[in-house]
Amino acid sequence: MFERVDYYVAKIDGDYAYLQQVEKPDEELKCVARALLPPEINEGTKVAYEMMQYTVLA
Repeated sequence: MFERVDYYVAKIDGDYAYLQQVEKPDEELKCVARALLPPEINEGTKVAYEMMQYTVLA
């Protein structure tokens, strides 16, 4: 239930970012408020969602 899911930031649009799941590239983009994401994200940044938090992947 709390396993890690990796995403990359496909698009940033104002206060929202659209994330694409790395393992399922054909799925619809996930819209997430930028306030929930690390402030240093840009388009193309890889992030992990785990334990209800997003963190930047190196």
